[in-house]
Amino acid sequence: MAEKYLTIQEAMKQGKDNVSIKGWVYRERKSNKFAFIVMRDGTNIIQCVFDRTKFSEDEWKQVDSVLIETSLELTGEIKEEKRAPSGYEIHVDSFKVYQLAEPYPIQKDQSPEFLLDNRHLWIRSRKMVAMLKVRNTVLQAFRNFYLQNGFLEFSAPILQPNQSEGGATLFKVKYYKDTTFLTQSWQLYGEAAIFGYEKLFTISPCFRAEKSKTSRHLSEFWMAEMEQAWIGLPELLDSIEGCIAYIVKEVVEKNPAELEILGQDIEKLKKIVPPFPRMTYTEVLKLLKEKENMDVEWGKDLRTIEEDSLVKHFDKPVIVTNYPKEIMAFYKPADPKDNKTALCVDVIAPESYGEIVGGSQRDIDIDAMKKQLERDGENPENYSWYFDLRKYGSVKHAGYGMGVERVVAWLCHLDNIKDAIPFPRTMLRKSP
Repeated sequence: MAEKYLTIQEAMKQGKDNVSIKGWVYRERKSNKFAFIVMRDGTNIIQCVFDRTKFSEDEWKQVDSVLIETSLELTGEIKEEKRAPSGYEIHVDSFKVYQLAEPYPIQKDQSPEFLLDNRHLWIRSRKMVAMLKVRNTVLQAFRNFYLQNGFLEFSAPILQPNQSEGGATLFKVKYYKDTTFLTQSWQLYGEAAIFGYEKLFTISPCFRAEKSKTSRHLSEFWMAEMEQAWIGLPELLDSIEGCIAYIVKEVVEKNPAELEILGQDIEKLKKIVPPFPRMTYTEVLKLLKEKENMDVEWGKDLRTIEEDSLVKHFDKPVIVTNYPKEIMAFYKPADPKDNKTALCVDVIAPESYGEIVGGSQRDIDIDAMKKQLERDGENPENYSWYFDLRKYGSVKHAGYGMGVERVVAWLCHLDNIKDAIPFPRTMLRKSP
C-alpha cells in the first residue's frame, strides 16, 4: 500500500505517532552525531532530527550532503517540542532525496534588487508565500462579496482600441497590419455589459506605461472592478466601503499566520470596520491647511505627500469625493450641486499606502464627454461605440476599480508594491 503523505500542517495537527511528509530544506545544521534539518512545504515548516546511529554510512553521506532547497521525503515520529521553530519536530526513521540542491544563491541580507533579479527563486521564500496566500484571500473575498450581492463575473478584452485612463500611458501592440493597445481598465466594456445584466465585476490584468519609479507603481498590475446600473455616487461609496471591510475581515480570519510572518499587526486590521471617514477634496485641502500647514492650490490633484499627510489623521481608509472636474477623466460627470467638481471617488489607504480605489458615477451627456475628449487631444469619433450606450435606454450607473497589489501591500505591511505581485513589471524591469 502506498505511503500516505501529509502536509506539514496536517502532520502538526496530528501531533503524535509516525508521519510521512514531502518538501524542501529550509534550514540545515549538522554535527557528527545529529542533523537538524528544517523542512518546508506550502503549509508550514518543521524541524526534522536525523540521528546518525539510525542510518548507514552511505545514507549519512547523503544527509551530510543536503543543502538548502534540497527536495526530499521522510518518515518518522512527530513530537511536540517547544524549542523547535514551529513547536514540533520529527525524529526521522527513513528518507529519500529527490534532488540534491546546489549551493543556494539567496542568503541573508540580500539587496532588494538582487531578490528581484532572482524572483524565480525568491518566490519560494516564506514571506513571498505568505504574501501569495493573503493575495489569494483578497481576490476571493472581492469575488465572493459581489457574488453574494447578485453580481456576475464578466471578462472584457485585454486588447482594446481606446484609452480609458489617459493616452500617454497606453502600451501599443502590433495587431496584424494594425495597432491596438493593452487594456488600462475593463470599465468601458463593463459599462456596455450592464445594460444586459445590471451588476457586474471582473478581476483582470491591466497595463499602464507610467514613467514612474516609485514604490507604488507597476506597469502590469491587477484590478478588481465593478460596474452597476441604476446607482449613483452615494450607493457606490457604500459598495466600496462594504467590500473593503469584507476583504479585511476575511484576511484577518483566514491569514493570521501569514500576517505574523509578514510583521503585520492583526489587532490594527481588526479595527478596519465601517464607517470609514468620508471627505470631499475641498475638505481635504482645508484639513491639510489647518493640521499640516500645507497650502494646496484648489484644482491640483493630490500628490503622494498630500495623501500621506491626510491619512496620518486616520486609522482607516479615507474616502475622498468630488475632485476638480477639470483634472478628471472624460467619463466622470460634473456634480449638479457644484459643477466645478466631479461625481468621483478615491480611497486612500492608511499608513501611506496611497490610493487603493478609484471610481465614479458615469457621465451620460455625450456632448459634454466629446468636449472633454477634444480638450484632452482625443478624437471623439474613436468612442462612437461608447456613445451608443447613451442612446439606447441609458440610465444612471457607476463603478470603481481596486488596485489589487496596493491592497495586498497595505494588508501585508510591505515596503514596496513590487513585493505584492509574483513577478513585477515596471519601467525598469521586464524579467525574470
